[in-house]
Parts: sequence; structure tokens; C-alpha cells
Amino acid sequence: VSLELKPGQVVALLGRNGVGKTTLVRCIIGLTPAKRGTILFKDTDITNMPSHHIARLGVGLVPQGRHVFRSLTVKEHLEVTARGHGQWGFDKVVELFPNLHSRLRSLAGRLSGGEQQMLAAARALVGNPALLLMDEPTEGLAPMMVRELGRTIEALKNAGTSILLVEQQLAFALRYADVVFIMSKG
Repeated sequence: VSLELKPGQVVALLGRNGVGKTTLVRCIIGLTPAKRGTILFKDTDITNMPSHHIARLGVGLVPQGRHVFRSLTVKEHLEVTARGHGQWGFDKVVELFPNLHSRLRSLAGRLSGGEQQMLAAARALVGNPALLLMDEPTEGLAPMMVRELGRTIEALKNAGTSILLVEQQLAFALRYADVVFIMSKG
């Protein structure tokens, strides 16, 4: 796979199940070792670098399936992952996801699926990423939450955050992406 993201660009990666989209995302963030090739982020080779180092360089992940810590509150999720004084501070993220503001003291395990997805995105944002990897973010969301997620992607793009959007919903991906890649064989 060869692709490039520019600042403030949304690149969608489409393809059927099992072709390697999630594996690519996991390689970029350092969760799955790359077998060959090179992954560059801001001219730094991050191939097979530990994921926590990659995150510190400015890469955020909204994983498929949300993966929130059920026993932590919404506020604890955001405090644990917050980094520096970038544009995505606690107050700005809560403003971007107003549903979470009223749920700050709620355990993540008690949130709806849509709220958990918003929490996963908010958790990635407070790390102030320059690149946000979003793996199947609309999976299992109600139409209203999908629209909210779309508004969030537009706001991130307008703020200069690059997004790699791995998505199954073609219409959603085409609406928000500047560039679309289709992976046919992993």
C-alpha cells in the first residue's frame, strides 16, 4: 500500500472485509509489526516503533469497536490521554462532543454505543494528533450519531487535522473524503 495524507486532508480507505484495512491502521499506529515497507510520519520513520512513541509524535487512533475502559469515567478517559496545550484541550473536546459534557461522571461502560464512539474520538483528540486514524467509526451507530460524527470530521478537517478514515459506508466516506483509496487485496 502506498498512500499520502496532507495536512487537513481526509483520506478514505475502502474495501471489503478481510482485505487488510484494519491491519494497515494497526501497522501505522504500531500495534501490528509491518512485515516490509516504510511508514513515515512528518519525515520520521515510525515503522515498527512502539505505539506509545507514535502517539507522542502526534498520531491518534479511534479504534474499530471503540475499546473504551468500562470502569473509567468519561472525564478519566480524557484526563489520562490529554497531552500538552494544543488546540484540542479538555474544554474544546467537550464543546465538540456536547453529549459527553453531561456524562463526564458516567462510567464508559454505561454509555450508549454512539456515546462510546464519541468518547473514543474525544479520547484520541485530547492527545492533540496531527493525524487521526479512524477505523470504522460509523459501525453500529444510529443515523443521528453518524451525522454528528460527520460534523466532527468536518470540524477536525477545518482545524487542520489529517484523517485516515477506514469505512464501510460508501456514502459517508465519499461525503467527507478528499481522496479515496480502494483496497482490493491485502
